Amino acid sequence: MARLEAITYLEQPWRIHEVTGDFRVEDTWAFRTPGAGPDDFPTMLAAMRAAGRSAQQPALVRFLFAARWKLGALFGWDKPSVGLGKRVASIRDRLPGDLRDCPRGSEIHGLPLAAVYELDNESALEVANKTVHAVMHLGWVRGADGDYELQMAVLVKPGGWFGRLYMAAIAPFRYLIVYPALTRQWERAWRDRKG
Repeated sequence: MARLEAITYLEQPWRIHEVTGDFRVEDTWAFRTPGAGPDDFPTMLAAMRAAGRSAQQPALVRFLFAARWKLGALFGWDKPSVGLGKRVASIRDRLPGDLRDCPRGSEIHGLPLAAVYELDNESALEVANKTVHAVMHLGWVRGADGDYELQMAVLVKPGGWFGRLYMAAIAPFRYLIVYPALTRQWERAWRDRKG
């Protein structure tokens, strides 16, 4: 995994840019997928979904997510009344007709994200709660070595001052624990894929 500059992500002609102008780019990463070609994005997504069970995550990552869900339940951060369609509208409501008509795709096990759309080279999923409205965007691009690679961006619209504070507080956990574990899982999923 390599961290990408936000500008590298923003320069790509992703369709997600059409509906997330009011979101900020929080995180951008590239994942190694040796030998990948231009048509392998669906294969990568299938491998990620097959390998995405939370039970396969390291114990520390499982603990962090369990603690987050406990805090969310205790303080009401994840109540349906502060989620998609309640506190914020889904970005599906903003999609141009051709994107709205395309397949939504599937969720990734272990991640509390709702599928928005899935194309041959990009996919978007979203979540909203009291802290943020966030989009995980996955894209498939040719890397510097000529192989194609998976790129992930997390786009965020914080829920006011509390959301900004929350994002700052969890940043060290994302960078030091969660993203490295996700990287190992997704890159292993590519190496171990079937077919």
